Amino acid sequence: MSATPMIPVTPLASLGAGFSNEAFGSQAVFRAVLQALSHPGRTVAVEHDAQAPAVGHAASAAVLLALLDSDCTLWLSPRLAASDAGAWLRFHTGCTVVTDPAQARFVWVAQGDALPALNRLALGTDIYPDQSATCMVDVSRAATTTTDASDAWHLRGPGIRDVATLHVDGLPDDFETQWAANHAMFPRGVDLLLGTPGHIVGLPRTTRATRSAAALQEA
Repeated sequence: MSATPMIPVTPLASLGAGFSNEAFGSQAVFRAVLQALSHPGRTVAVEHDAQAPAVGHAASAAVLLALLDSDCTLWLSPRLAASDAGAWLRFHTGCTVVTDPAQARFVWVAQGDALPALNRLALGTDIYPDQSATCMVDVSRAATTTTDASDAWHLRGPGIRDVATLHVDGLPDDFETQWAANHAMFPRGVDLLLGTPGHIVGLPRTTRATRSAAALQEA
């Protein structure tokens, strides 16, 4: 079992506030998450009034603030772990921060930090696929596009009419291979939420993603 992570000591008085109305704020953000996961590749605004930590995108912080509770385990990438993000989320949600990403039900990766290998995260089981991890990944850009650019991701699956085209900056070079393996494990596998400062994009495990539109048609 992993030891309790060394989270920077942060005075409670210095932590930013959560939602001004916890119930309404959580519900609004939760609806945004549902919309993003129901329509993969769609850019969804995350409107909230929480005082998010300085490290990590504000939209991502709000999503975790809405989803986490005292039964949840959370892993933070190095930049987030060295900031007050963990203390902020622990104070407002009661979650437990862990040092081993394989033990986490939620994973938050800051922009520029490495995304843990997807196959090393909690993948759930065929009987309990809901016990898998949800990854909140901060990226510099995640935007739906109507052009068929060669550097765009082409998405297909439930919630997408024909093919969705998405520009993303900040995913690892081998993401296409990792995501194909994750998709093939269905109903097991992780779900991803890509976060920018004000928006999120959903990539549930049911979505196929490739750089080549032709390859996606043949899959």
